Amino acid sequence: MRSPFDILEAYERRSLAHAVQLPERQFAQDLWRGVGYRVGKRHLVSDFREVVEIVPMPPITPVPGAQPWLLGVGNLRGNLFPVVDLKYFLEGERTVHQEGQRVLIMRQAGGDVALTIDELFGQRSFDQDQDIAIGDLASGRYAHFIDRAFHGDGHDWGVFSLSLLSRTPEFRQAAA
Repeated sequence: MRSPFDILEAYERRSLAHAVQLPERQFAQDLWRGVGYRVGKRHLVSDFREVVEIVPMPPITPVPGAQPWLLGVGNLRGNLFPVVDLKYFLEGERTVHQEGQRVLIMRQAGGDVALTIDELFGQRSFDQDQDIAIGDLASGRYAHFIDRAFHGDGHDWGVFSLSLLSRTPEFRQAAA
């Protein structure tokens, strides 16, 4: 008499012998992937490794004496984090808040930070042949954070470095 283990092992061997193999996925080494979003009129992408998650805009508690671009403190699953109006920080103009608005959560030393954006586009992938000159995408304050650009889906996309943003002294000093 065979043990239950022997029966399961035989079943597994038969199943694997008839399994259909899926084609192996090949990803180009030169494919760049990130999260696409819009701030003002600029289409931006940030590397997946810099975005912790994307969540609905949390309720915000204002912080007295803070910079005007710091909207306040939000709460996500019991964790408090600053909520920054990215457009106001970069352009001096407030983001218009809409129902269903999303925020990007980025990690920085000392804790996560939520960044408001005007529109979320989700995952974007670019080949090296979509690489373009940065041009006007990196004008003004954006010049500190954009060092690469792509063209795709009918738009020019600036690669926005959230890690550089998090290390900017002005960004780290939210007190007015």
